[in-house]
Amino acid sequence: MPATPLLDPSVDHAVQTIVTGASTESACTADLAEGPWNFDIRPGYGPGSSMSDVIPTGAPRQGELPREYREAAEEELHARIDAAKRKLGDRVVVLGHFYQREEVVRHADYVGDSFQLANAALEHPEAEAIVFCGVHFMAETADLLSGAEQAVILPNLAAGCSMADMADIDQVEDCWEQLADVYGPLDEPDAEGLVPVIPVTYMNSSAAIKGFVGRHGGIVCTSSNARTVLEWAFARGRRVLFFPDQHLGRNTAKAMGVPLDRMPMWNPRRPLGGASVEELQEGRVILWHGFCSVHRRFSVEQIDKARAEHPDVRVIVHPECPAEVVDAADESGSTAYIRRAIEEATEPTTFAIGTEVNLVRRLAAQNPQHTVFCLDPVVCPCSTMYRIHPGYLAWVLEELVAGNVQNRVQVTDDVAAPARLALERMLAAKP
Repeated sequence: MPATPLLDPSVDHAVQTIVTGASTESACTADLAEGPWNFDIRPGYGPGSSMSDVIPTGAPRQGELPREYREAAEEELHARIDAAKRKLGDRVVVLGHFYQREEVVRHADYVGDSFQLANAALEHPEAEAIVFCGVHFMAETADLLSGAEQAVILPNLAAGCSMADMADIDQVEDCWEQLADVYGPLDEPDAEGLVPVIPVTYMNSSAAIKGFVGRHGGIVCTSSNARTVLEWAFARGRRVLFFPDQHLGRNTAKAMGVPLDRMPMWNPRRPLGGASVEELQEGRVILWHGFCSVHRRFSVEQIDKARAEHPDVRVIVHPECPAEVVDAADESGSTAYIRRAIEEATEPTTFAIGTEVNLVRRLAAQNPQHTVFCLDPVVCPCSTMYRIHPGYLAWVLEELVAGNVQNRVQVTDDVAAPARLALERMLAAKP
């Protein structure tokens, strides 16, 4: 019997077949077929899930990529990347996020989520350079955790994160001042030793936000340990201010028994975030008005359709999805949870997955014994992850071979110290 043909995990290839009419699939925009360098000089996050999000003024921009990298064929870029890595040897480690395009992931020494990759960098103190194929806040976190002499490089500086940008430091500082007007001094514990509010930030936030949290007795969380972190915070404060992703905060607190009517939303563009003093006084979790544009694409209707077409389907979604989607799914969990669920399934299973399409297609290719598909039928990758292309990776690696460090990401000392403190608190908070 012939072997089952392996699926092509490449979203790039899928997009090309869509725009040429060779595929019946659809994409959210034909611009995905263009090289990301075509968008580097334009304001915005680029084509994909975040293309309608408003980018902050002053967001990092990428300079022009040399023509030789823009015009090189895919196989030439792969050969040049491999050759540069061989020349650099242990002097460089390449990290690739789960949501990266397949053409980049194939060159990564480690593949994982943002925190797994930051920790992977710690295992290589001998590396002079850490090339982080992800987005800006991830490179910042790697810089926080790596050695001072190590250079953390982001191949395309325009690879930001629209969700992380939804909570900037000025907005958060202003929120904190307004909460002090409602609750009184925020650093003074009551008779039971609890302060009025503990700030908690998702890993998907800037170093400045992590530094704010560290200065104010708060903590960082990931999608894997959000419940443990909220338990830590509730042991120290009456309430939690959770940012920037409202959905992870809501889904986690709801699973812990916090009623929805005790989770007021904070919109930074409105006085008191748009909430009343009473709502803030009664609140247990104050949710920031932020979200992930990838995970906001998933819907209950998509789940209903998957169940109608595949009666035995197992639906797993990321906790960054809206609460009604998480409730309608069979399970929710981090990228690590999703990967583990598929890999550990002992019988052939049909999985409908609600997370970024690059990871879903890779899991489908790696697990041909199962049927794995993305809940969203429209191919629409993370706009900012998609800004990393093999051309940029080849460029920064060949520059390292020539002795030049391009696109280094560095966190200033005044921010780094409290940000590390917030990360250390997270590491010490055990389930």
